[in-house]
Amino acid sequence: MQNNISLQINVDSREANLKLLSREGNQVHVLVDDEEYKLDICQVEQGVYSIIRNGKSYNVELIEGDSKKKYIVNTYRNSYDLEIVDAESRFMKNRNKSMGDESANTISSPMPGKVVKIPVKVGDEVTQGQPVIIISAMKMESEYKAPRDGIVSEICVAEGDTIDGKQPLVILE
Repeated sequence: MQNNISLQINVDSREANLKLLSREGNQVHVLVDDEEYKLDICQVEQGVYSIIRNGKSYNVELIEGDSKKKYIVNTYRNSYDLEIVDAESRFMKNRNKSMGDESANTISSPMPGKVVKIPVKVGDEVTQGQPVIIISAMKMESEYKAPRDGIVSEICVAEGDTIDGKQPLVILE
């Protein structure tokens, strides 16, 4: 990875500017908004990373979403939606808005798994970032959150169901 790469990263509803200041082996020095981080990052298995910052270790799992710039990030306690925003993804987002993007209404998992819990029901009002379904995949539970405010119009699965990747799970109106 080259030094001085700048990206906009959206994590759930937070927008952050990330700049890679330097990288030598596993040692990475980044600027997130106005705060510097010196990290030791090591891939321990496919899609799983160990990150050490100030002597504290964090394990992070990255699961590719419905595009190469969207991920689900799982930590020990939380799950986050992450999107890398660059010129191409800004263009596609604006293009989809002008064409009425229906996929923004459908919540799905990028991989197969099992439905653990559905904390909403048809007719419920949900707010952006509110968990609407919990899926177990690859020995980890992931919360899938409402991408926007809306009303649950359809729940396509039931607790305990086995699901396919990219299968519609919950639909908002």
